Amino acid sequence: MPREIAFHGLYMPSLTVLFLFAMGLAWALDRWFSSLDLYRHFWHPALLRLCLFVCLCSALALPLYH
Repeated sequence: MPREIAFHGLYMPSLTVLFLFAMGLAWALDRWFSSLDLYRHFWHPALLRLCLFVCLCSALALPLYH
């Protein structure tokens, strides 16, 4: 994947695409965890959601910038 993506003449880092993909994946996992009622086992569900997103985004970006 290139390091920059041209979008209507505007150069954006490819990390933007990975960020959006990770956000969609985190949203889908969040809905799945909610449907299974897994959040009742955690002290702070909002922190779990944030950590899940950060881990997904980092895991997707690691092969790109390694």
